[in-house]
Amino acid sequence: MLREHPSPDNPYGQKAKKALLGRGKINKIKAAVYYAMDVIRSVKKYNKNADNIIMVRYLMGVAYLPLPLAKILYKFFCLILPTSEYMFFLDLKPEESIQRMSQRDSKEMFENMDDLIKVRKKALELANGWHIINTAGTIDDAKDEINIILDELDEKDA
Repeated sequence: MLREHPSPDNPYGQKAKKALLGRGKINKIKAAVYYAMDVIRSVKKYNKNADNIIMVRYLMGVAYLPLPLAKILYKFFCLILPTSEYMFFLDLKPEESIQRMSQRDSKEMFENMDDLIKVRKKALELANGWHIINTAGTIDDAKDEINIILDELDEKDA
């Protein structure tokens, strides 16, 4: 099962996305609150209904918040939401992110060089224990790297 956040299939995800397309402090607060509600909804609804769930952004959504708060909320959410050794952070340098995002029609509030640099730095700091995958290459390169790690984890668990 693949869950992308913010999710377009429920009011929390829709409101989070609308806030992300806006500007200003109130939209940042709305985006954070609705994003968290969207993730929690996904966990409650789908956690018991699928053998494997891939969640896009998931816990790393807190990296958009100021660092002290991001660290506190990350630790809190790790206590109440499922985590595993099968957690991957798909990393990309901000310059490449900007280039890839230029192909899209809409632009979220954090999709600028300064914010991408800050959020990436915080996310990498929070990703302690995650498998960090460099996604500057092709999709197949990233997939191959993930498959190698999955094979190693599966062997370890066998």
